[in-house]
Amino acid sequence: MARIAGVNIPTQKRVIIALTYITGIGPKKASEICEKVGIPAERRVHQLTDAEVARIRETIDQGYTVEGDLRRQTAINIKRLMDLGCYRGLRHRKGLPVRGQRTHTNARTRKGKAVAIAGKKQATR
Repeated sequence: MARIAGVNIPTQKRVIIALTYITGIGPKKASEICEKVGIPAERRVHQLTDAEVARIRETIDQGYTVEGDLRRQTAINIKRLMDLGCYRGLRHRKGLPVRGQRTHTNARTRKGKAVAIAGKKQATR
């Protein structure tokens, strides 16, 4: 099993698909990396030599922000918004959707599980 940028890459998948398991690398960047290193698109991870894996690892280390560094950078950006007290920062602080989605219904991913309000359904006529 190949280990690149601290992530175990699945061995049976094609290299381009397997590289997307690394945070910060999508299909476009994965195909770009394979092109730089000179690996054909249909090649599978278990068919790679140690030298090719090392070249992929070097290419990612030199030119891309991935995994821990990327997560840290994102966390710092969010913390900066929260410290500024701008609208987006306040939404992050309250745990509400940041990008203008409605919250009257939906938004359960950000708000968490719905909590019942005691005595809400007692309006009987």
